[in-house]
Amino acid sequence: MKPTVFEYFMTPISLLGSGCLPEIIKYVTPMKFRKAFIVSDKFLVDSGLAAKLTAILQQAGIFYIIYDNVSPNPTVEQVEYGLKLYRDNGCDFLISFGGGSPHDCAKAIGLLATNGGRIHDYVGLNKASHAAAPLIAVNTTAGTGSELTRFCVITDTAQQRKMTITDWHVTPIIAVNDAELMLDMPPKLTAATGIDALTHAIEAYVSTNATPVTDCKALKAVELISRHLATTVQDGRNLAAREMMVYAEYLAGIAFNNASLGYVHALAHQLGGKYNLPHGLANGMLLSYVIAFNIPSATEKYADIALAMGLSLPDRKPETVAAVLLGALRRLLDSVSIPCGIKTVNGFEPNDIPELAKNALQDVCALTNPRQGSVDELAKILRTAWAAQ
Repeated sequence: MKPTVFEYFMTPISLLGSGCLPEIIKYVTPMKFRKAFIVSDKFLVDSGLAAKLTAILQQAGIFYIIYDNVSPNPTVEQVEYGLKLYRDNGCDFLISFGGGSPHDCAKAIGLLATNGGRIHDYVGLNKASHAAAPLIAVNTTAGTGSELTRFCVITDTAQQRKMTITDWHVTPIIAVNDAELMLDMPPKLTAATGIDALTHAIEAYVSTNATPVTDCKALKAVELISRHLATTVQDGRNLAAREMMVYAEYLAGIAFNNASLGYVHALAHQLGGKYNLPHGLANGMLLSYVIAFNIPSATEKYADIALAMGLSLPDRKPETVAAVLLGALRRLLDSVSIPCGIKTVNGFEPNDIPELAKNALQDVCALTNPRQGSVDELAKILRTAWAAQ
């Protein structure tokens, strides 16, 4: 039998640790970049946090312009306007400063800057012909993993759907994770991004594309998040806990960048696209219901996840694993004030479920879910999540 060949994708340079942001200059200067296009959001700019980046660039004599019109779910229109500004100002590299939204928007701008067309042309797997414009991704949250991955998610507001681009060409050239930039993250954002990272780790571990290389990173991420997420939500300025969450989200990012994801993300993308729901929150709302569906096909793997969370398993029977793991996940969600279920989603209508399920099954993340289901089965997952109190 021909052996399966796996590919491993990784950003070339990563900087981690408190106070690491200024270190980018020793890598940027030799690259001879002239003008940075900084992609961020208004909160990060108005709060003064982005000034920590611009001060470093100014000191090094690097010109920049700031594009801060990025929403929590970046849109096609924001990408296209950002691309115009990038070209009109003669920029030659990008810096994304923020969480997944600025990173994804910058990836899309960079991809179109060198490949042309519309972002719709690149939905799916490896559709680009050329590397995107160089991107340095500076993370200010601990959850999305977007600072190091080949994934890019953009919202098509006209179609009310999220489009997933999976392409190694969009991988940032430098990923920066400085925990000092995360100390003032609001508790709700800390919780949502932390649960996003946990979902990355869990879905990567049970993915049909998982390998021993991704497994070890996913399990360590599960362990660290289980230990430190609640602390960072309760005490955002706990630098030690923040650093552990940085390592956790980074490890989870490596894991899903190579193993891919599953039905939680495939369904969450639909909730985000149609109802503008924050991505991490959507993942948390759906996580336990997808796991309940998957456990019969990946019992041993979910048992490993339970053990990584520090839980005790009297045996590895599917019903035991389900009871222990799902109970612990629901307690964790409750401790960080994330609902378990979609009852509270503003604008959600049960009549939307068939369309959401159909679109989810077409999402690239659905391909590596450990248990393949039908549109009706995904619809049942959503109905169960809707009925939950």
